[in-house]
Amino acid sequence: MAPSAFILAAGRGERMRPLTDATPKPLLPVGGKALIDWQLGRLAAGGIRRVVINHAHLGGQLEAAVGGGARWGLDISWSREGTALETAGGIANALALLGPGPFVVVSGDIYTDYDFARLAEAAREIAADPVRRAAHFVLVDNPPYHPAGDMGLAGGRVRRDGPRLTYANIAVFHPGLFAGIPAGTHLKLFPWAYRFVDEGRVTGERFDGAWENLGTPEQLAELDARLSR
Repeated sequence: MAPSAFILAAGRGERMRPLTDATPKPLLPVGGKALIDWQLGRLAAGGIRRVVINHAHLGGQLEAAVGGGARWGLDISWSREGTALETAGGIANALALLGPGPFVVVSGDIYTDYDFARLAEAAREIAADPVRRAAHFVLVDNPPYHPAGDMGLAGGRVRRDGPRLTYANIAVFHPGLFAGIPAGTHLKLFPWAYRFVDEGRVTGERFDGAWENLGTPEQLAELDARLSR
């Protein structure tokens, strides 16, 4: 059975202003679709059926545009945050909606052709032995705006040292990692999650397909032009 998925969509998108002053970042159009539509289509193509999406800034617009997920054959639930709780805080706040098994997490403001079906095996292995393997990260080559990268990868395990790659904002997590975080806590995923890397409990993979972390109007316009061609 495919894991459930959590889309992080609560951020304000400060660097994307003024576009995000009146529109939530995941609804910005690129290549004829909203950013989040690309994500939902990829998740559905990967066999995922249950999706939870969090929101804060202009969240009503997001719910109205996406609805319950019927367009993609998805069952979508919403985790509503009064103010954005950051990545780890947002995940912890949504645990009751995500269910008891490992789940996929992806940011709502990236564009990628990653095949999410590849994460089903990682989810099964995490469920079978979360002490040995509690999370799985997808990494990409460092983009020009982030040349130092985030973390290394050796022998299928994520490390803090060695040649660095960039966290692709795609991962699988065991829910037990977040169980001790009270609902409503503001907490970023990093550096908090590095403790599990240091324990040797995080596997990883390098992805070399299409991937863009869209932070500015200029990046959005460039990708829109490429996709539109």
